[in-house]
Amino acid sequence: MSLYLIAEIGINHNGDMDIAKQLIDAAAAAGFDAVKFQKRTVEDVYTKDYLDSPRESPWGTTQREQKMGLEFTAEDYAEIDAYCKAKGIVWSASAWDVKAQQFLRQFDLPFNKVASAMLGHKPLLKAIASEKRKTFISTGMATLEEIDEVVGMFKAADCPLELMHCNSTYPMKEEAANLRCIPMLRERYSCPVGYSGHETSLVKVCVAAVVLGATSLERHITLDRAMYGSDQAASIEARALVSFVNSVRAVQSMLGSGEKHVSEAEMAIRDKLRVDVAD
Repeated sequence: MSLYLIAEIGINHNGDMDIAKQLIDAAAAAGFDAVKFQKRTVEDVYTKDYLDSPRESPWGTTQREQKMGLEFTAEDYAEIDAYCKAKGIVWSASAWDVKAQQFLRQFDLPFNKVASAMLGHKPLLKAIASEKRKTFISTGMATLEEIDEVVGMFKAADCPLELMHCNSTYPMKEEAANLRCIPMLRERYSCPVGYSGHETSLVKVCVAAVVLGATSLERHITLDRAMYGSDQAASIEARALVSFVNSVRAVQSMLGSGEKHVSEAEMAIRDKLRVDVAD
């Protein structure tokens, strides 16, 4: 199975379509399979009191202004859809509420994504599973019992799924990666398991994840880690994406099939160096 690479733009576009397009360009040029955004119906996800509370941001002085500043409109997503098609890369988005998931259906996306924070949102999970579309499910902040319930829900709906091992700290310390969960989750649920990372390092953790059998990788991407936004520091900068893709894809090819055989190149050396002495 070829390693599936998702470049998580998320909200790192800061509500700017030009930034979003630059990130799409970088991901496509580097060889990612997909880019991903986040979609929220702000008034449904957050309470009025929370949205009215103070928060300084480039868009104003309240939480509402900050949250709305990070949201793209229907026209924006139509533009993203057309732009990705022109660039030859697919896109999707993780919905944070049922209305957002229903909104995304108009684009006939190639896969769905459940963010770790949404594993307890049963109406949203049911809405996603009902589409029977390939779904990546991040497992950060969740107990095995909670993952059991979510996996059971998707299997009962006959919805194909791929879990993504995840530690939901931003940025994540490398020693907190606990990557042995990848084979554990694969054995427990008999499904593919990928890795969604929030570390600051470029490839070390992801390389280890591939060695342990990760079938997909998701990493946040940004133009500059110093930009405004809570996810920027745990992202890979656009200038480093080619190096990242080349490194992780090379690891999968190095692992090979696990079948022991003598290659043609090795046979040529064997003919010169092998010593066979009968008893």
